[in-house]
Amino acid sequence: MTCYAVKNVVKPVSYFAQASPVKLAGTNCFIQPQVSLSSYTSYRIGGEAQWYVAPKNNGEVEATFEWYLKQDLPLTLLGAGSNLLVSDSGIEGLVISTRHLRHQSFVEEKGLITVGAGEPIAKVAWLAAKRGWSGLEWAVGIPGLIGGSVVMNAGAHGRSVSDILVSAVVLSPNGGVETLTRDELAYSYRTSKLQGDRKMVIEATFQLQPGGQKQEIMTQTSHNLQQRKNSQPYHLPSCGSVFRNPLPHYAGNLIEELGLKGYQIGGAQIAHRHANFILNCGNAKAMDIFNLINHIQEQVQYHWSVSLEPEVKLLGQF
Repeated sequence: MTCYAVKNVVKPVSYFAQASPVKLAGTNCFIQPQVSLSSYTSYRIGGEAQWYVAPKNNGEVEATFEWYLKQDLPLTLLGAGSNLLVSDSGIEGLVISTRHLRHQSFVEEKGLITVGAGEPIAKVAWLAAKRGWSGLEWAVGIPGLIGGSVVMNAGAHGRSVSDILVSAVVLSPNGGVETLTRDELAYSYRTSKLQGDRKMVIEATFQLQPGGQKQEIMTQTSHNLQQRKNSQPYHLPSCGSVFRNPLPHYAGNLIEELGLKGYQIGGAQIAHRHANFILNCGNAKAMDIFNLINHIQEQVQYHWSVSLEPEVKLLGQF
């Protein structure tokens, strides 16, 4: 999911003035200038962030926002970059990554697990399974982090984050911290009120079911992972599913029935294994993927009179 952005205004990378790293007061954390985002997205594509920081704890997060409040900059919040397409021209302003906000704690008697926003949700699923806790078996194949999964209500195998979330701790750009319950997040299919909001998920608490048969839970978790690997292409960079399912239809089926599997623009290709995946075949540009998304939407609209809504988030100028 792993991302949402606020007030993005994008200009070519050449616009960004040369600058030096900024050390945040009272921390060992630096805000770095002109950082390529291609290695921070699952597509392995994207231009530079004007400024980039990846705080490792709440103190560094607070120091980051203190610095940000003194600037006149757009702000982008970035998770694993697993459902993200960054423009070739980059992103103006400050990009804050949550990937290093990692911790977990279990409350055995209540079946509660609290995890940092930077923990991979697949890792947390395995941690729960190995303890004999059920409720996260479905998440083992999801490539995103906890923070992004909470924001976008990630799901698989008929389950989603909203089924098990108790609360999320979020930080506002003004430095205020609050705890939001599942109901306050107003969840629906692959969305929540946090999408497009100016609040950063720091950690989340989930209600699981302890005391189960550990071997059965691990077997089901392994089965879910293998099923995902068998049905979806993971051999080349992608963002996972590109489009939301326009229920009662499935995006992949609509695309496949048009014979578009394997269709390619530049280095971007519709996957042969799953038509709702677009792959970076090694030399794709963000614009190749963007143009392929538009082509799919146009064809599905023309032939099926169905409007496909992207699940992948677009950041920057396209």
